[in-house]
Amino acid sequence: MATRSQDLLSVRPTIPSAKINDNMSFDERFQNATLRPIIKMQHDLFIIVFRNYIAKHKNVFYDLSIPKQLAYIDNAIHKDMKFRNSVKGMIIGQFTIEEYALYIQNSSALNKRMMNIVKTRLIDSIQLFKKSKLLKAV
Repeated sequence: MATRSQDLLSVRPTIPSAKINDNMSFDERFQNATLRPIIKMQHDLFIIVFRNYIAKHKNVFYDLSIPKQLAYIDNAIHKDMKFRNSVKGMIIGQFTIEEYALYIQNSSALNKRMMNIVKTRLIDSIQLFKKSKLLKAV
């Protein structure tokens, strides 16, 4: 029977550009080996979660200019602690026990890295946050 760690690792995508070598810092190695694959795997969930965040905040996001939408995403990720902690939980919940043990050694720096990656992914997917007719019914 497979262990939880084996199951988690088996479903993660591989990222060929996420190189790991001996010259990397611990944080960079953890980012490339753990954070990036998990965030890539959770991408669709993050899109849905952010759409819900927009809706819960009265859809003002849709009336903003592109630069202000980018600032809105940045603010949600870096300043809204409830949203930030929710996103962190979606990532940390995908850690193996061993990865969690490594994470808690330098969680502050790793949290910054994970939030910056999520922010970049949301910004790169901004076209997915167009107002749709479905949202008007909500």
